[in-house]
Amino acid sequence: MRARLWLGWTAALALCLSSCGSSITLGPQPPGTPNSRIEHLVVIVQENHTFDNYFGAYCTAPAGSDPACNHGPACCEAAPAKDPNGFAPIVLDDASNGARDPNHEQSCELSQINGGAMDGFTVGQAGCANPQNFAVAGDAAKPYWDLAKTGALADRYFQPVAGQSSMNDMYFASAKFVFLDNMFAPDFALTTCGLNQHTMVFSQPNLGDMLTEAGVPWAVYAEGLSATRAALTTDSCADPAPACPLGLPIYPCVFDGGDIPYAYFGAKTSDTEHFRDTDALAADIDGQTLPDYSFVKFLGFKTEHPGYGTTISAGTDAVTALVQKIEGSAYANNTLILITWDEGGGYFDHVPPPPTSTIDEQPYGTRIPLIAVGPFAKKNFVSHVTLEHSSIVKFIEWNWLGAKTGQLDGRDTTVHNIGSLLDLQAAGAAVPN
Repeated sequence: MRARLWLGWTAALALCLSSCGSSITLGPQPPGTPNSRIEHLVVIVQENHTFDNYFGAYCTAPAGSDPACNHGPACCEAAPAKDPNGFAPIVLDDASNGARDPNHEQSCELSQINGGAMDGFTVGQAGCANPQNFAVAGDAAKPYWDLAKTGALADRYFQPVAGQSSMNDMYFASAKFVFLDNMFAPDFALTTCGLNQHTMVFSQPNLGDMLTEAGVPWAVYAEGLSATRAALTTDSCADPAPACPLGLPIYPCVFDGGDIPYAYFGAKTSDTEHFRDTDALAADIDGQTLPDYSFVKFLGFKTEHPGYGTTISAGTDAVTALVQKIEGSAYANNTLILITWDEGGGYFDHVPPPPTSTIDEQPYGTRIPLIAVGPFAKKNFVSHVTLEHSSIVKFIEWNWLGAKTGQLDGRDTTVHNIGSLLDLQAAGAAVPN
């Protein structure tokens, strides 16, 4: 862990905290130094599920009731018994998840949302509407329900733009619209075996560069990266992961650079400081060399992405194992874990998205879950504050980049921060909402 000039000050503060109580509020710190006791942030991004998909059977408030309370399942809305067209949901489980991948291009998602009517998911545009798009998980989602009970759940967290994964992922890095759907892959040597060969390098400001300039350690941990790097030495493609149901050397069985937003800004194959495999994540946790900010992406078949035989249980197993690994480590007391999904995948959700963003004139997509876990998360709490991927960027700017938000001149200038999910006494600072 890097040395900090303020180490002596921090030690003195810690001594005071032990005798002065936990209500002391940390003041703004210079860039590179956390503004709170949150010294590490781990963001885990899964794929293509709406809030109703996973929490429609967990929440118990009637659909449309807009509960004002904040503690427990009674304070978030259940999925409706029927969608606006009269269809009841199918059960979302391992089998139904792996059987089909709903169309989730922007044109389809906009037709499904239908200006906020939310009535185009089961009946509507050909190739987009399907009764199976209304799907609600029971037992399959319970590992996430358990995390929500011990942490905080956001029930107004939306995918930042209607459409496919890569365009939404870019908001984690740039906080604004960059390209449509999955139009481009990063011009990164490790994508040469991917399905998308339309590569592009972007030069606009991004979170990774800002963190590097401020001296804040950060890394992407992408499963399958080591195997792909090794295969490149023999000018070949990586073998599919043995446990991947599809069994082919393509997504979701091998590393896919299109899921890594930070790779679009001129990243090099040789950059092992910022681009690592998930096997290095376990080693970094054990060796106490975890960066301040970690972005975690499992292989596609562990992200719960519908279709390809992908199971929900493979994803929940991977996520809960990582959470348990962190909670059993030296990082347990200073790490915030955020678990979210890149976008809704074309599945139904009953809550209309916010109005089109005035920052980039892009329409919001459906609700997706966000779960905050760890000692800084409120317990069994439901936040109703409207949030999106750029809210996480805003928190990182606030916590590590001198408490100055909006530095990317994107949605980080206008979206809410994540303070509504956090125990501010535990954080030792008034993290903004």
